[in-house]
Amino acid sequence: MATRTKKPSEGLLPLFGLILLVQGFGSAITEAAWNTSFGVSALLREANAPAWADLAVGVLGCVLLAMAARRRFTRGQA
Repeated sequence: MATRTKKPSEGLLPLFGLILLVQGFGSAITEAAWNTSFGVSALLREANAPAWADLAVGVLGCVLLAMAARRRFTRGQA
C-alpha cells in the first residue's frame, strides 16, 4: 500500500477559490440589494472598475474550485 504525500500548497487552490467565490458573488449581491459594498467590491468600485467585475471575481472562484475538484478526482483515479 502506497502512502500519499500531500504538498503544503495543495489546499490553497480550493481556499482561494472559495474566498473569491464568496467575495465576488457576495459583493455583487450586497451591492445590488443594499447599495453598499465590501471587500472586493469596495476595492473595485474605488478603482472605477465596471459593475460586472464583481461577477468576474465570483466566476474566477468557481473556476479555481473546479480545478481543485478535478485535480482531486484525477489523483484519486491513478
